[in-house]
Amino acid sequence: MFEGLFNLHPDAENLENTIKPRKGVIIGAGQVGMACAYSMLIQDCFDELILQDIATEKVEGEVMDLLHGIPFISPTRVQAGSVADVGRDADIVIITAGASQREGETRLDLLHRNVKIFRGLIGDVVKYCPNAILLIVANPVDIMTYVSLKLSGFPSSRVLGSGTVLDTARFRALLANRLDIDPRSVHAYIVGEHGDSEVPVWSTANVAGMKICDGDWSGSPACDLEELNDIFKQVKNAAYEIIKRKGYTSYAIGLAVTEIVKAILRNQNRIFTVSTRVDQMYGLSEDLCISLPSIVNREGVMKVMNLSLAENEEKLLHKSAQTLREYIDQLDL
Repeated sequence: MFEGLFNLHPDAENLENTIKPRKGVIIGAGQVGMACAYSMLIQDCFDELILQDIATEKVEGEVMDLLHGIPFISPTRVQAGSVADVGRDADIVIITAGASQREGETRLDLLHRNVKIFRGLIGDVVKYCPNAILLIVANPVDIMTYVSLKLSGFPSSRVLGSGTVLDTARFRALLANRLDIDPRSVHAYIVGEHGDSEVPVWSTANVAGMKICDGDWSGSPACDLEELNDIFKQVKNAAYEIIKRKGYTSYAIGLAVTEIVKAILRNQNRIFTVSTRVDQMYGLSEDLCISLPSIVNREGVMKVMNLSLAENEEKLLHKSAQTLREYIDQLDL
């Protein structure tokens, strides 16, 4: 029907063979997976994006919907499929698939259901995308990152989780709102488990180099310990509150994952509190994935930063690691 509409340039085939497109796969086309897909599309992260889900009709509908918006953004080839067919040799495989967190349920309650799902996924990723970076988003994310590391056999640098990247963003957003400044100007971290045992690092939280907890500059909330605790409680309970109101979280984690992906594809050496395997840091077990500030680039996690922690913060980090350790020890990997 369209024959003769255009002629192929004689050098086009050679160009296709020399330029490798940026290729990504999202496994799981639920609320989180689609928030990631939409955010990454409008921010021009990939040349090819494959969506994989066991609900084949739903994922085909999602792809159709996204394709109709491509004329408004940078062109991206979007397909429904799997790593075994159209997703081979992807640069990044993002796994959001898993059981959804229900109201009143902790992220750790999801563990055994999601481990079973991952056993059926990781083998194909290893077979068809042996050089990919694995980015885990499914909860409980620190443990699922560990599970993916063990099942894949990939180097630890190439298996990372979204970790406390979103918790850190929530922390900065709430502090920025209290201080009436741009959240990008707040430097503060949440470390440890992405969950109930996560740890706020108040000792190094700062704005323009001025530590928030010094309490010696205008607008600082540090003089009111109760207020600081309230801010952290809002961070820790944010997902529960959102799920109670709308049934799931999606937009913010979609944006968080997009920033991690951009740091990888664009080799940005950017610091995120991703979940990664630790090695002899803070006296923690090395056979553990936990969220700490890390440098992320084209190789995945290049380095975990040795963040200075107060004595009580280090104790809380150990407690958080022990929580994860107890659940990991229940797994048959």
